[in-house]
Amino acid sequence: MSQYTDNIIALNAVTTTTTSSAYDMSKREQIGITFTCTGHSSGNGVFTVDGSNDGTNWVTGLAFQDATSTAATTWVTSKTLSSNTTAGIFIPYFAFKLIRVVCTVTTDGSYTAVIEASG
Repeated sequence: MSQYTDNIIALNAVTTTTTSSAYDMSKREQIGITFTCTGHSSGNGVFTVDGSNDGTNWVTGLAFQDATSTAATTWVTSKTLSSNTTAGIFIPYFAFKLIRVVCTVTTDGSYTAVIEASG
């Protein structure tokens, strides 16, 4: 059982391309992120995840597991939402101190990313 759990709203109903703040994940063992799209009529939002050890130099487009994939071993570098829906990802091997979430928005919709991390 984990000693603590973080529930972080990294992006809250953003409507334009946005990069979240950096969040310390150095003592976390499991990281899951939920992506949500609301108010959608066209276009999409593409979510990616970045990692850094110093907050200045970022590794972009990290690979993660798609929680809604039919194969548990499917790794992807982005998750696209093109309707009013929710999706989830899991990052089982995170080797960076910091994490941030990026959402690239085309046309419309509101996009939210919530990080659930435990350790």
